[in-house]
Amino acid sequence: MTNIQYAQLDSPVGQLLLTADESGALTSLSVPGQKGGRTVQPDWCPAPELFRDAREQLAAYFAGELKEFQLELKATGTDFRKQVWDALDSVPYGATTTYGEIAARIGASRVAVRAVGGAIGANPLLIVRPCHRVIGADGSLTGYAGGLERKLQLLRLEGQ
Repeated sequence: MTNIQYAQLDSPVGQLLLTADESGALTSLSVPGQKGGRTVQPDWCPAPELFRDAREQLAAYFAGELKEFQLELKATGTDFRKQVWDALDSVPYGATTTYGEIAARIGASRVAVRAVGGAIGANPLLIVRPCHRVIGADGSLTGYAGGLERKLQLLRLEGQ
């Protein structure tokens, strides 16, 4: 059984739930009502001190002072999902991209766009891994595990 450490932080998009493994690497960041989000389990250990860097960087991000997170991330997923998540990490602050562009970045075919969307939807590290920057090919705000209102709020924060 792994020892999951957690902290809860207030933010402009609601309470954030952060988890980390024994090494202190961030394993998830969830928001209330998130599709597939995590909830505190009885065997988890509260460790707010472990998340000091994350707390400071998130506060700076929401204040408009931080454009790139410098946190150790350790999400578990298939090789395909990890490829998609790495591509998300390369989408700069204040920019948007499409599901098709992410598919092209990882060398996936046009047919794989739906699978790319599924991998983006399964991103366990909302906000710090910027899946909110992915929009539909027609410019629409499609899909966001944290809800479209939060997606819009994050994009506005970044100047979109």
